[in-house]
Amino acid sequence: MGAMTQHAVRLASLVTYLSFLMAASAIAQAPVVGSPDPESLFTSPDPKLHANKQVVLHIMRDLLEAGHWDDAPKYLTKEYIQHNPNVASGLEPVMKFFSGRPSQPIPDRNSWRTKIVAVTAEADRVVVAIVRELPDPRTPGKTYTTTWFDMWRMKDGKADEHWDYGTIAPR
Repeated sequence: MGAMTQHAVRLASLVTYLSFLMAASAIAQAPVVGSPDPESLFTSPDPKLHANKQVVLHIMRDLLEAGHWDDAPKYLTKEYIQHNPNVASGLEPVMKFFSGRPSQPIPDRNSWRTKIVAVTAEADRVVVAIVRELPDPRTPGKTYTTTWFDMWRMKDGKADEHWDYGTIAPR
């Protein structure tokens, strides 16, 4: 290979490498950030949507955040349909699944550990977007943020069905 050809190959390699670096920085994400006042997101001027959002507020805060699973019958129907593959449907199986978690005081409106990004309600559905922090597989010891979504279908003032991103847990 001649000197000119080697120079052209090196230049092409450098251009390819610089293009890769530019593309990598272009796909770097903006971090997902939760609301400083998550409870303010669980409101609506529409009375029905407001009531639905309030039930989900109690599910998120009282049950999932604070672990007060004895209160689950206030917010979940007896038939509660669960689409997460790790949890059986029905109020009793859901309560049993979460029963081993410690109960804590219900946090005040600005002290949630769970970072809520948004809450949307339409008809009988309420969707909650949550910040998820996960280990970065490309950089050991670092984390990144992404968004997790939970959705509930309401029936007679309680959650009757739930969807989220659930993967089968290893045994």
